[in-house]
Amino acid sequence: MNHPAHPELARTGPIAFAGSPIDRADLIRVNPEKLAEHMNWRAKVLMLDGLLPVIDDAGGLVWGTLADVDPDAELVFLGLLDERACFAVVPNDGATGPAYAMPRAWQAIQQLSPADLAIYGGARSLVDWHARHKFCARCGSPTKIAKGGWQRNCDSCQAQHFPRTDPVTIMLVENDGRLLLGRQPRFPPRAFSALAGFVEPGETIEEAVAREVWEEAGLRVRDVEYVATQPWPFPSQLMIGCYSQTDETEITLDVEELEEARWFTRDEVALAMDNIPTERGADGPGPFNAPPPAAIAHSLLRWWLEKSK
Repeated sequence: MNHPAHPELARTGPIAFAGSPIDRADLIRVNPEKLAEHMNWRAKVLMLDGLLPVIDDAGGLVWGTLADVDPDAELVFLGLLDERACFAVVPNDGATGPAYAMPRAWQAIQQLSPADLAIYGGARSLVDWHARHKFCARCGSPTKIAKGGWQRNCDSCQAQHFPRTDPVTIMLVENDGRLLLGRQPRFPPRAFSALAGFVEPGETIEEAVAREVWEEAGLRVRDVEYVATQPWPFPSQLMIGCYSQTDETEITLDVEELEEARWFTRDEVALAMDNIPTERGADGPGPFNAPPPAAIAHSLLRWWLEKSK
């Protein structure tokens, strides 16, 4: 279930990739005998083309059966859906590029329902991790799948490896009714979004927000608040949406990270959010191109507009 920290966020709609209807069924995945009992004719296998979802004519995920799977393929147990075991196949190769370089992935994001998108996102992160961790990081020996796909073990050095999630702060910065938004060089023309950056070892979320804003825009922030999170499966990040305030207005840009950063009024943000281009790279009539609905930055901006009424 998706439980935002701020009630206003509930009115902006569901956060993409959150709210999967699958029961992860930990008591089954840690028990080989119970897991084997669920590998029967009723089991479902999420059909993937590498890391991309296979979508039917109605715009939904396609499910197969265990009979559709190569006997030598590695399977991960996603959990139970309507009391049926759900699996996904580990591809030969993991992700080789960022999400913005995958047009078919973006197309799928726009087609899938919130529930299907959450199922796909969780499965994609998991099988991608397996595809990129077939060898032990400690000794270099091959690893094998364990706990239904929620662990890999090395028989050589006995190391255990677990799927990882990388925390990323993504934050709104407000000064006197205006928001600071930036654009990275890789963004499409006129596209602006919230600033973001990985949480580093030894940092709190609040410290990461303050450091990233200082490094990228030269502003000192205060009163950092948590708003909501989003699992982002490209490849396996947890986007931690935050809101902060600053008493400073002069931007000192880190040109290695940002191509541009500007202050936008509430009216400008509202106009951009009401005129989001339907195709990536297209140009909208607003003062800038706002983040698409699948991004948590979109939800944060909707939350801010609702908050600042």
